[in-house]
Amino acid sequence: MENTRAVQIPEAIYEAVERRFAQQFGSVEECVVAVLKELVRDDVLEMDEREQQIVEDRLRALGYV
Repeated sequence: MENTRAVQIPEAIYEAVERRFAQQFGSVEECVVAVLKELVRDDVLEMDEREQQIVEDRLRALGYV
């Protein structure tokens, strides 16, 4: 089992997550972990790099770079 840490969130948010996602996730904790995993995926960084390359290519084509 992985080491874990406690995180505090407002009760209203906890209850809203519990109501809305109880059927999709086994617990609020599982929902939060799934969301955070999605946010820290390496694909996000790769997308940012691709987007930056597209912008640079466009600027170069316009003669700014």
